[in-house]
Amino acid sequence: MHFFDVFINSYDVFLDGLWITFKLSLASLVIAFFIGLFFAVLKISNIRILERIADAYIWIVRGTPLIVQIFILFYGLTDILLIPMFWAGVAGLAFHSGAYIAEIIRGAIQSIEKGQREAGRSLGMSTSLTMRRIILPQAFRRAVPSLGNQFIIGIKDSSLVSFIGMQDLFGVASTMGSNSFDYLSYFFTVAVYYLFIVLVLTVLVNRIEKRLAVSD
Repeated sequence: MHFFDVFINSYDVFLDGLWITFKLSLASLVIAFFIGLFFAVLKISNIRILERIADAYIWIVRGTPLIVQIFILFYGLTDILLIPMFWAGVAGLAFHSGAYIAEIIRGAIQSIEKGQREAGRSLGMSTSLTMRRIILPQAFRRAVPSLGNQFIIGIKDSSLVSFIGMQDLFGVASTMGSNSFDYLSYFFTVAVYYLFIVLVLTVLVNRIEKRLAVSD
């Protein structure tokens, strides 16, 4: 079979894989965002023990391959809990992306001028209220390009869950390629799907950036 034959005749199977990739990516990135926000706050807390905890988490994630993290979390969690394969994959991807999102948010928060915090205090706001009402809204706007890029990376990274048996886009391509011994055509097909996803997300992020720029 040639590439175009595979693309046309296998679209229904790949759409099933696309749906799994979409659910997996959405769930993991939402969880990763809150993990990143939590550890970003720890890093700027000026409490040494909390800063060390955040540093250790980020160091571990950056220092080990994502596939190793997925394997450890998958086999570790399933040994302790009866957790579905889907949520084990989500946990592995969220654990990984959360560290990079933490650094993005931390950098965005620290880029806000100190005068903004002082203005909040002069209005009688507490530190936490100043962070929620003044600092974080501005920081999130500045972080949009980097967060968008990290989300795109997270979707591509989701292909690694196929190594724990999930039939996402890459898992479908691997399975069908092994059945037909035509790996090249199926991998070309899955590459087209990923390129389409990235194109759509890139356009969406660019529009959000432009809208926020107009708002500013």
